[in-house]
Amino acid sequence: MKVVYMGTPEFAVPPLLEIIKHHQVVAVLTQPDRPAGRGHKLTPSPVKVAALAHGIEVLQPETLRIRKGDNEAANAAAKEARSILQGYGADIFVVAAYGLILPKAVLEMPRRGSINIHASLLPKYRGASPIHAALLNGDTETGITIIHMDTGIDTGDMILKRSLVIPQEEHFPSLHNRMAALGAATIIEALTALDNGSAERTPQNHDIHSYAPMIKKTDGQINWQTTSQEIINKTRALDPWPGAYTSLNGQPLKIWQAEKTSWSQNATNSISPGAVLTANPTDGLTIKTADGAIKITEIQPPDKKRMPTTDYLRGQKLELGLILG
Repeated sequence: MKVVYMGTPEFAVPPLLEIIKHHQVVAVLTQPDRPAGRGHKLTPSPVKVAALAHGIEVLQPETLRIRKGDNEAANAAAKEARSILQGYGADIFVVAAYGLILPKAVLEMPRRGSINIHASLLPKYRGASPIHAALLNGDTETGITIIHMDTGIDTGDMILKRSLVIPQEEHFPSLHNRMAALGAATIIEALTALDNGSAERTPQNHDIHSYAPMIKKTDGQINWQTTSQEIINKTRALDPWPGAYTSLNGQPLKIWQAEKTSWSQNATNSISPGAVLTANPTDGLTIKTADGAIKITEIQPPDKKRMPTTDYLRGQKLELGLILG
């Protein structure tokens, strides 16, 4: 099939590369180059880099929406981008974490419509951060859903679902990469079914949907009055950005790895959440939580690299009872 692919981040690269092997990708749409790094240098998206490496034409419209009241130049640019899109004569648009709203007129351009690679088992975790949400909530299973796109947020009919298990200790980077690989395999399976007419179309149960909003930097702040598992899940989900963090003497302290301990709620009942229970290279750094305590095994002080907590404690003395926060 003739495919126009729309995606932006690393997650969208493996599906693009797999589609290139099996179908004719006539163009790629991705977000405009954005400032990145300390020098704020304009940087192309990972999808743009991959597309250009394969000699595929890349479009980077700021928007595809045409609205009354918008400035004339923006609407003219959107109209031009739509005209170019129409001219590709694509059979289907495939979308993966593109980041722009696609109007109905754009979604309906190809003869087979537009489909989306979504990183959750819909209707669970519609929205921008489904992989983070699965880890934050301590899920043991997640997966990829391929859907027909409509004008709602991940509300379209489902074509195909494929799941995978989340190990208890897994953090975001490895789960993200496994999900991207699963997305690549699943989209090829879905495109094959659509092409040969065997694809089913299953409406979502909208009564049981949940939403995963975009992650913000402030989401990383640890609330020590939550459970040990909730705090551990935060370290898993928000690695590498924004990172789970607390404060020590008014300075930020990032917590990268933590595990449950044998400290019970009864043994620490009179101690405030966030209090330091142990702090030495032998016993490690143990912090009181709402239902017991966690042992922090990897940490990052201000202006330092990530390090084992035992190394940190060799050069940093913490008083027992000190409250992190």
